[in-house]
Amino acid sequence: MSALYLDVKKDLLDKITSGEYSEGTIIPTEHELSDLYNVSRPTIRKAVQILVDAGYLEKKKKRGTIVCAPKVIQDFTQSISSFDTQMKRHGVVSKTQVITFKMEEASKEIAKSLQIHEKDLVYKLVRLRYTDYNPNVFITTYIPVSLFPGLLDTDFTHIRLYDVFEKQGHSIETIDRTLEIALADDTIADMLDIDEGEPLFYFRSIGYDTQKNSIEYSIARYRGDINTFTLHLNQHKGD
Repeated sequence: MSALYLDVKKDLLDKITSGEYSEGTIIPTEHELSDLYNVSRPTIRKAVQILVDAGYLEKKKKRGTIVCAPKVIQDFTQSISSFDTQMKRHGVVSKTQVITFKMEEASKEIAKSLQIHEKDLVYKLVRLRYTDYNPNVFITTYIPVSLFPGLLDTDFTHIRLYDVFEKQGHSIETIDRTLEIALADDTIADMLDIDEGEPLFYFRSIGYDTQKNSIEYSIARYRGDINTFTLHLNQHKGD
């Protein structure tokens, strides 16, 4: 006979996958589930935790346990392509909202990343990217004005940044990217419609053209609850 918590887990999962408990639904409380399945609360707790760990459910402070949206697969860790192209490949509807696009002087960090001098002019492009109408990524990108004069009239709501780079003779060839885990502050949480303190995938990226010029420095914050990243690794001979 299977353990009771596995029976409860299976039934809850069936309700989620069938749509009875649809995305965003707050499932019954631990006490209510205990009465519904006629099992102990520790049994319910164990069943629910399995589904939380698997990404089907999420525990929200002050709200309860909700049904999660399917994870958005991000595969830019394997190849260079635009956000829109990646989402289209996975059948996800994407949208871009431009929060800020202006010129400013480069800080020491930005200058070092873009291989320019401190206080040289850069574009600061701040965007909020949506997937299936949910805010998903908050990204800030810095671009050297010296390489791309006259960009301020560009509508990056509809025009892809990498297309602009290519049109001006600076196609992205390589990207150096680092990943950290960070917690959302109140500003980022508000933009991404999550709770303050929730985990984020925090990427720093530097893009280089075919001449090895640094043409973009980006800081991207991806929601931790709805993204999953795929990696493809090859073994080098002799390793």
